[in-house]
Amino acid sequence: MIRVHVRLFAILKDQVGQPALDLSLPLDSATIKDVRQALASRYPAAAAHLDAAIAARNKEYAFAADPVQDGDEVAFFPPVSGGEGWPLIARLAAEPIDLDEVIRAITVPATGAVCLFSGMVRGETSDGASVQHTQHLEYEAYESMAVAKMQQVADEIRVRWPLVQGIAIIQRVGKLEVGENTIVIACASGHRDQGCFEAARYGIDRLKEIVPVWKKEVRPEGDGWVVGKYMPTPEDRSGSSGSSV
Repeated sequence: MIRVHVRLFAILKDQVGQPALDLSLPLDSATIKDVRQALASRYPAAAAHLDAAIAARNKEYAFAADPVQDGDEVAFFPPVSGGEGWPLIARLAAEPIDLDEVIRAITVPATGAVCLFSGMVRGETSDGASVQHTQHLEYEAYESMAVAKMQQVADEIRVRWPLVQGIAIIQRVGKLEVGENTIVIACASGHRDQGCFEAARYGIDRLKEIVPVWKKEVRPEGDGWVVGKYMPTPEDRSGSSGSSV
């Protein structure tokens, strides 16, 4: 026998008539699929919505074949609706980025806070023993995929911080001189404690993982491509739960 605590949200809560319940499964082992089916059997009016619902186990996205253990918390909810109608910029830019223009583009009358991260071309890099000098950077992108993945990053931000309003993700391409913007991530919200700081930090970290952009560093002694270390997984596909950064 496996017992799980089930939480339900939005229309699922209404269909079942309660936001939470304890469910016993007469099985030695069980999966998310088993929990979903048991709920649908007990509450047939909610079956259609359960079939389309997103699942989470112990506050992390879960999928049909994922196992559940005795005492787990399993949640079901419809696709997140937050963010519809909010401003979104996700693009590559060959020209310098006007930060004031970005802020104006992602704010609405209800906005009271904007957190903006701007990456810059660094002219000097110290490793503690020596200083390396950079003359300029050259950025290249797999353009259509890069824009799609920027939009995915924005979608992931909205799932994690539903109170975030406008989002801007802009990546420079081409030759960039020392002191120029390389990337801008900006997130707006009604108040500063509604996720704009965390969302902007997540945005730049996630971009470095899944957006196909590369840079060549040009120094007095020569040049070379900078290669990252992160290797995408199936979970990084659009529509999955995304990174845990």
